[in-house]
Amino acid sequence: MEVIKVIQDELNNLLEIKTEDGYTVEAVHYRGNTLCVSSQVGCSIRCTFCASGMNGFIRNLSFQEIVDQYRLVVESGYEVKNITFAGIGEPLLNWQNVKTSFEYFKSLGLKVSFYTTGFPILYFRQLLDINHNGVTLSIHSVYDEKRKSIIPNSQKVEELLEILEEHIKNLSSRKKKLYSLGYLLIKDINDSEKEIEELIRISKRLSLSVSLLKYNEVEGIPYKTTPDKEYEAIFLKLRECDIKTTLSNRYRTRKIGGCGTLMINRLNYTTL
Repeated sequence: MEVIKVIQDELNNLLEIKTEDGYTVEAVHYRGNTLCVSSQVGCSIRCTFCASGMNGFIRNLSFQEIVDQYRLVVESGYEVKNITFAGIGEPLLNWQNVKTSFEYFKSLGLKVSFYTTGFPILYFRQLLDINHNGVTLSIHSVYDEKRKSIIPNSQKVEELLEILEEHIKNLSSRKKKLYSLGYLLIKDINDSEKEIEELIRISKRLSLSVSLLKYNEVEGIPYKTTPDKEYEAIFLKLRECDIKTTLSNRYRTRKIGGCGTLMINRLNYTTL
């Protein structure tokens, strides 16, 4: 693997990395010493808001290809203390290589966290049991039919919540803080008052925080971002209901750092 391009703005560094068979994956280095790594070439989850999976799934990355993203970033002069599996691909769909990579990163003293849709559910259970530094379950809707329209390949929301609830029920307050619900707000899709009320109910039931993500618009995808004023109002509503809520920080609202915006204008491979 080799770095073929580095795209920078004032906050983030996106590295395009070419595999030996000619495909491209991306790793994002956030200036807070966090590296977001990819686990697949393309993605079969097909989140409808996501540029990364627009061209379908090609193949899984090997253990070596996952850890080489870290190696290449460090060799490029960037400091890394934290790894997050939140780049291209669903980590659970490449679980064996991801798990081995996780163990390697931990052996280096790095903190490792995950963003996942929870699919497939067998590996979601296994993920919860490893010595991770954080798991965010990306739900994006509290209703199965709507979630299926946003995340075509997904488990039922209640199945995932029951597994998560069972796992965390006996954890200490400190350990529970490692888990959160990811919710990407999309204008007029999942930002209604009714749906936010249900998100609050679920968060209270599980005593979990919410990572309230702001959608970055992508050319060719019809979704729109929730305006700042409405985004802030939903955030305040969650906080007023005693839900610990984090906003998309300044690193992840950048075009080269935001959820689902990797591979913009670089969709030049062919799906299998």
